[in-house]
Amino acid sequence: MSLKLSEVASGNPLLVAEGLCKRFGGVSAVDSVSLLVLPRELRGVIGPNGAGKSTLFNLITGHLQPDAGTIRFDDRRIDGLSPDRRARLGIAIAFQSVRLFRGMTVIENVMVGAHSWTHHGMWEAALSLPRHRHEEPEITERAGLALERAGIAHLAGRLAESLPLGQQRAVQVARALCGNPRLLLLDEPASGLRGSEREHLAVLIESLRDEGLSMLLVEHDVAFVTRLAQNVTVIDRGRVIASGTPDEIRRDPVVVAAYLGHAGGESA
Repeated sequence: MSLKLSEVASGNPLLVAEGLCKRFGGVSAVDSVSLLVLPRELRGVIGPNGAGKSTLFNLITGHLQPDAGTIRFDDRRIDGLSPDRRARLGIAIAFQSVRLFRGMTVIENVMVGAHSWTHHGMWEAALSLPRHRHEEPEITERAGLALERAGIAHLAGRLAESLPLGQQRAVQVARALCGNPRLLLLDEPASGLRGSEREHLAVLIESLRDEGLSMLLVEHDVAFVTRLAQNVTVIDRGRVIASGTPDEIRRDPVVVAAYLGHAGGESA
């Protein structure tokens, strides 16, 4: 499915992915997928399990390279750039699997996120090497602000691995925010969370949306995404099957059929 002219005309997109394809052997995990994210927009991407969401996410982050198609960020083509290069352009990532440094406090983990705008690399930050220590006061201040935005400043001195999953996910978001991103990519952040943890995460994402942070939220949970996103793209079997507002998506019979037709899928 190509991009709607009305979407492209509604503003200068921050992120534009067009005609993305990725095959593994004879299987097309992503097949001619196009989507965009406007400045200050929270765009949701949903689909049943096995729809190709994770592959699409990894294409946008740079952890996979497309077989065909292009990705542009702020009108610059980025589909050939590494994840680190994309981070320095202002793209931050919060992965589904929690990736924290064991033995380090919450604020130390968040400080690692500054590697996208400092002169040192992520591993210099993780190992606290000399060049990192020179920039540490500014990094510490930015990390503190990121913790406040994520609502977990009171956990700054705790060991990150000692926290429950919901708070660890919030630490990942805070680490991404420490990089001062222009676009935040969220990969199934609600996966595995209990009711209260999901609610806290939803409130956090809502607050970032209301601040005007551009976000791309990839999830399989229809209710979670349609609560938060201004616009939603739905993929199934690697292809875009619908795109529109949350109300339009909830009423779309093709979307309902896609979810009901997959074991373990959730109703729209």
